[in-house]
Amino acid sequence: MAQRPYVVGNWKMHGTRAMLAEARAIDRAAERLIKVQVALAPPYTLIHATRNEAVLIGVGAQDCHPADGGAHTGDISAAMLKDAGAGFVIVGHSERRADHGETDADVKAKAEGAIAAGLEVILCVGESEAQRDAGEAEKVVARQLEGSLPQGENAAEKVTVAYEPVWAIGTGRTPSIDDIGAMHRAIRKKLVSIYGEGAGEIRILYGGSVKAENAAEIFEADEVGGALVGGASLTAESFLGIIAAAAEGLQG
Repeated sequence: MAQRPYVVGNWKMHGTRAMLAEARAIDRAAERLIKVQVALAPPYTLIHATRNEAVLIGVGAQDCHPADGGAHTGDISAAMLKDAGAGFVIVGHSERRADHGETDADVKAKAEGAIAAGLEVILCVGESEAQRDAGEAEKVVARQLEGSLPQGENAAEKVTVAYEPVWAIGTGRTPSIDDIGAMHRAIRKKLVSIYGEGAGEIRILYGGSVKAENAAEIFEADEVGGALVGGASLTAESFLGIIAAAAEGLQG
């Protein structure tokens, strides 16, 4: 790979100040695991504190509003996230798409707003179990990419794609390694068709029940450039096992 593997922990709606100890432990370990780019996306309330406590790893957010500001009670803009210390934001996670009815157009607007504010973007795509069973997984993900990817000058340089099959998130189930590789190859092909040959540098992460026990095998799949990790990122012990697997398996 031209770039270091990228392993990102998404803490979702978990985390109080007590969990800063886990962030510090992850940060200290990252100094030894320099072959891997490591980042955490804590809840909004911990972004600033995590940035202060963890100086070697990336710190980002789990969502943002597409607008710079305004009458949007309860929402947070990308500019506010950047001011709090975030360097990236996750957009289009299946839990946002399902729980908040976010469309591809919504995700695209958020991604473009984040890039305009100076943040990088991790854009999530993935099919449901019914869509995979119907043989439509690659078609669904291609459609999501077409509708969600940000456009504009240098947009491709700011984007990481995370493939997370909806049916594998938090369930303990994962696709076969062949299926992961096939989907990542399809995503690469679609990225090139949208952005051109420069899309060969975009990292494609796998997410969905990634843990230390299966990470090494997942990282062997074609075009897997890292992982977006949920529950296993909540403790340094479990997260570091995944990072170590990336350091060993994605050194090309």
